[in-house]
Amino acid sequence: MVVEVKNIIDLSKIIECIKNKNKNIILLCGTLGSGKTTLVKEFVKSLGIDEEVTSPTFAIQNVYANKVYHYDLYNKGIDDFLGLGMLEELSRDGYHFIEWGEDLEEVLSSFGFDFLKISILLEGEKRIFECLD
Repeated sequence: MVVEVKNIIDLSKIIECIKNKNKNIILLCGTLGSGKTTLVKEFVKSLGIDEEVTSPTFAIQNVYANKVYHYDLYNKGIDDFLGLGMLEELSRDGYHFIEWGEDLEEVLSSFGFDFLKISILLEGEKRIFECLD
């Protein structure tokens, strides 16, 4: 599924795609400022969770209402992710969003994890979201 997003409201199409795919691990792939954290914020809101969503760039993981797990590999990378036991975290019930997750695809596949990959491309003021599973 490919969706052109021009504003926050358009993200609802991607959120529905995530919910309909019935996969709880979502790899978010895109450049800085492409909208990865914004997508997680809107997803959390769609579940009725009223918590502030921030990028876990330095913490590596944020958890919202024990339903949404948000990871960021930008600063820490795969080695820290694995070394901190985050693979075990992926077995918890809930949705697991992993920013900069493209480098984790091979590892997840080798451990038998099923995941949804969302690629985000910037084109001027709009963003193109592509859901791949």
